[in-house]
Amino acid sequence: MEELDGEPTVTLIPGVNSKKKQMCFDWGPGEMLVCETTFNKKENSETVPGCPFIYIIRKDIDVYSQILRKLFNESHGIFVGLQRIEEELTGKSRKAQLVRVSKNYRSVIRACMEEMHQAAVAAKDPASGRQFSSQVSILSAMELIWNLCEILFIEVAPAGPLLLHLLDWVRLHVCEVDSLLADVLGSENPSKHESFWNLVTILVLQGRLDEARQMLSKEADVSPSSAGMCRVLGDLMRTMPVLSPGNTQTLTELELKWQHWHEECERHLQDGTFASSPHLECLCKIMLGDEAALLEQKELLNNWYHFLVTRLLYSHPTVKPIDLHFYAQSSLDLFLGGESSPEPLDNILMAAFEFDIHQVIKECSIALSNWWFVAHLTDLLDHCKLLQSHNLYFGSNMREFLLLEYASGLFAHHSLWQLGVDYFDYCPELGRVSLELHIERIPLSTEQKALKVLRICEQRQMTEQVRSICKILAMKAVRNNRLGSALSWSIRAKDAAFATLVSDRFLRDYCERGCFSDLDLIDNLGPAMMLSDRLTFLGKYREFHRFYGEKRFFDAASLLLSLMTSQIAPRCFWVTLLTDALPLLEQKQVIFTTEQTYELMRCLEDLASGRPVQGEASAQRLQEDLENTKLEILRLALARNLARAIIKEGSLEGS
Repeated sequence: MEELDGEPTVTLIPGVNSKKKQMCFDWGPGEMLVCETTFNKKENSETVPGCPFIYIIRKDIDVYSQILRKLFNESHGIFVGLQRIEEELTGKSRKAQLVRVSKNYRSVIRACMEEMHQAAVAAKDPASGRQFSSQVSILSAMELIWNLCEILFIEVAPAGPLLLHLLDWVRLHVCEVDSLLADVLGSENPSKHESFWNLVTILVLQGRLDEARQMLSKEADVSPSSAGMCRVLGDLMRTMPVLSPGNTQTLTELELKWQHWHEECERHLQDGTFASSPHLECLCKIMLGDEAALLEQKELLNNWYHFLVTRLLYSHPTVKPIDLHFYAQSSLDLFLGGESSPEPLDNILMAAFEFDIHQVIKECSIALSNWWFVAHLTDLLDHCKLLQSHNLYFGSNMREFLLLEYASGLFAHHSLWQLGVDYFDYCPELGRVSLELHIERIPLSTEQKALKVLRICEQRQMTEQVRSICKILAMKAVRNNRLGSALSWSIRAKDAAFATLVSDRFLRDYCERGCFSDLDLIDNLGPAMMLSDRLTFLGKYREFHRFYGEKRFFDAASLLLSLMTSQIAPRCFWVTLLTDALPLLEQKQVIFTTEQTYELMRCLEDLASGRPVQGEASAQRLQEDLENTKLEILRLALARNLARAIIKEGSLEGS
């Protein structure tokens, strides 16, 4: 059975009484519309809505934070870089590179956290300040968890170096001591400062023994009575065996030295060396790993994982990774003492100490407000080959599922959707189909945005989406009477029906105004004019005008006649074509041959007789469009040209 996570949190809609009124809702890709209805099972219930508003409920509001957008943008580059170098990673260089990637992610979190903290300090109203402070706490927790996962799962530190990494982890995240140190050292007499002993104790708790010795030397300088005790404790701090990164000693040697040092500390404590100074005696007990002494410093330790690392430092410095969960659980129990229950952060850290990666991801998914953290951490762990065996029962592995969820949230934003495209690209199983579904829902508010979407679709050979987007843009252009743009989009969409519609609009405008718009486009249609008969006619008709303008009258005449006899020209446009023939008929030079003139005369009589053609307007409507005077002029011009053509051709034959 799948483990249940508990009931989801209830979202209250302002002004709505769900006990009296029923709600209706409609899901979107990243949000939901909710409104109150007048429907109620009780017959005597009021029919007037108590809440006349429609609410938009977003599942991921973090994408709308200006500061968090920097987190999303910066981490996107790290994510894409990791996918691209995956094939190059081998052996030791692979581990080093993955650790470097992890540190890059953490540096982005910290930079975002610092900016959020500055925003909280500069906030003008308390509500905004609280909101920013809350985000700082969340980002701090995210970096804390990520850092621990880096140590345990990516670096895979062995016994010895493991404790050094954990000490750095605690020092990085319990950083109040630095400001306290500056405050104490900045006073006139540091050893008399009210926080002096608290500072020394915290330094010892964090294993910063060199700094603690320096502080004790200041106490020795001003207090001769305790100078000897400070010197003895300082020597113990100085001689404490620690496995440094460049040290070649074995763990066995370290354990022997540490045991000897531990016995020396215990001897001084039993001999009463520090009996006259409770502060120094307490410090000695801490260095012996005395649990009671450590628990007395709860306020200075702040949290159980600081208590855990201090306890390990002074009791089990060569702890093995496999034993961590035992010490972590006992430290949590001792620190809380049954007075309070573990927080979600405690559960996540405990799961990490137990090396339960899937539980870490699950707990983070529940506790955090967006998918950014779990998506990127899971992807990194997957590159470490730690999630290969964990597939979800609905078809996708955990990495891909979380990346899809994160990318879907990005698509709810007006500009971050561009980042989501790359996340979908690196989901081999369901990424393509998810991208197709989401990209169709992007509102094409501007042509620039539409071109971006179109370029993305074309790069991925998403033919249907390209056609759909081009159709939408063509429709918008027609509504705005931008016929050139509409024709261009319909050609790009390879939509013959719409290209025919736009071509008809071009021809209608020509009839009304006597000239074409967007000549550059029509002149350079090229092979695209073969998309539809009407588009072909438009291109060829424009070519006829170009021939005429260049005084290539014979070419113009042949093209005009072919447009009419090939039935490619719409019947309603024949009057215009015949009228265009008049200047050619009136030229001094005979342009149309006898045969061509007969063809034009036949077309004129077919038009005048109103012989209907399937798909065209009725004969009666065409007859109404003809003007008798124009018909007579055309007949006269054709007859005159026929006579001239017969004479010319006869004289040529006679000669």
